[in-house]
Amino acid sequence: MAVEREERLTTQPLVVKPAYRPAGLFRASAAVAWKDLRAELRSKETVSAMFVFALLAIMIFSFALEFDRTGRQASAAGVLWVTLIFAGTLGLGRSLNREKDQGCLDGLLLAPVDRSALYFGKLAGNFIFMMVVAIVLLPLITVLFDVSMFKPLVGVVLLMGILGYAGVGTLISSMSVYARGREVLLPILLLPIALSILIPAVRATRGLLEGVTFDELRVWFNLLAGTNVIYIALAYMLFDFVVEE
Repeated sequence: MAVEREERLTTQPLVVKPAYRPAGLFRASAAVAWKDLRAELRSKETVSAMFVFALLAIMIFSFALEFDRTGRQASAAGVLWVTLIFAGTLGLGRSLNREKDQGCLDGLLLAPVDRSALYFGKLAGNFIFMMVVAIVLLPLITVLFDVSMFKPLVGVVLLMGILGYAGVGTLISSMSVYARGREVLLPILLLPIALSILIPAVRATRGLLEGVTFDELRVWFNLLAGTNVIYIALAYMLFDFVVEE
């Protein structure tokens, strides 16, 4: 009986279960971004802090820049982007710091997925948070600075500028997360690099508000797009080395 059972087992084909395959880069990045969004919906810490800071900055600029109507319209683009940059820096500082303080960063890095999924997930979350603040700021600047910000190409500049800033900011935030005084170190490292995004974004936005044609502003759009590609590509290649302790 035992011999028959042994023969039967030896004659059966060997079935090998497929090895575990980690989730794809897109799926893992979406999971990280969705986690951040759900956490923000519960706490409302990051967006509320960014919004309060942006609102106070807009009000200060509105009362401090006592120009005539033409001067206020000319300064609207600069005020918008300076406010977004500083509010975005506040959000970027809380992005990975919260994971580090709660002890979740090591677990995310040990997950069986490409570590760049963490970068793209954090990039998507930071991009969404900054876009929410930008959408709220547009009507405020329209009223306070007497200039219409609701133009299609202005939205394109916002998308490109915020994407580039969130891309390089997420990388710099991951570099400073292990350092002492990271709240001070982040803007010191980030803001000089962000000038290559801020300058073309401000020039393109100001030109659109003044009625300049797209052909005349094409150089700023091309510069902004090229900067985004370079920064995000470099961040994708360097993120795995940056997060290693």
